[in-house]
Amino acid sequence: MRFTLINSGLGLLSTASELNKLRPDADLVIAMDPDGMPWGTRTPRDIAQRSLALARAAAVYQPDVIIMACNTGSVHALDVLRAEFEPGIPVVGTVPAIKPAAMAARSVAIWATVATTKSDYQRRLIAEFGGGADVTPVACPGLATAVDAGDSDAIAAAIADAASRTPAGCGAVVLGCTEYELAADLIAAAVPGAVLFGTAGAVAAQALRRTLEFQTGVASRDLLEAEDIATGTLTVLLSGRYAPLPQTALQYRQGRELSKLAAGPDLVQVESGRGQAEDLAEGIAGDLAEGIAGGIAVEPAS
Repeated sequence: MRFTLINSGLGLLSTASELNKLRPDADLVIAMDPDGMPWGTRTPRDIAQRSLALARAAAVYQPDVIIMACNTGSVHALDVLRAEFEPGIPVVGTVPAIKPAAMAARSVAIWATVATTKSDYQRRLIAEFGGGADVTPVACPGLATAVDAGDSDAIAAAIADAASRTPAGCGAVVLGCTEYELAADLIAAAVPGAVLFGTAGAVAAQALRRTLEFQTGVASRDLLEAEDIATGTLTVLLSGRYAPLPQTALQYRQGRELSKLAAGPDLVQVESGRGQAEDLAEGIAGDLAEGIAGGIAVEPAS
């Protein structure tokens, strides 16, 4: 069983970690875009193009499911990914856990990037899933970038700023950016008494269900457990290039857990030969540079 996860930066680590817990035998291919991050400042078309280029690079590994482990990417790239890869490869997106948060608390804050906070997409989600809760959008400028950079001072400053604009007595905080789940412990400390709602666990479970439905036609809970004691591998692609896990990932519990997995092979070079691998890498780089034609509660990290 193999899963591809896509994000511009480190936000995919939480979902990858949850997948590894549910299926330790699964191979994980994580595709990040350091050459193009942050995506939040890019146009929707550019985000879709870069997402598709990353997915095409990872498709060499023949994943069972592609996971867009990014809220921004899910808004702008799911349609184009599904148009290219489904029905052969199911594509799973990420949606903020507004509904369960609104069911758990009367006062809810949604922490998200500036772009997402301003978006019609988030306003529609609040209208559809906010129920009777008092929902307050809270923009978190710089927080995702600080998490990706592993800048502890900038992370603390961005969290303090967002906490100061979060209503007193807020009972739930929705983490509307996957990077924020890596700083869950600091966010929890800054908003005492609030339960944090992220997406990693729910998205990981949905990816497994889609895999099982596709392979067997049945999404049995019993089948969610690993069938043997084999240990999966971790393959890292950075803007389409095979690479080691970035050192900044090791600053987070999820990254340290994933770093214990054996490195997956560079399948492009193994199967295609070095010359063709270099041609493919150059093609992906060209796609990225020029464009392509064509919820559950989160436990604080330790």
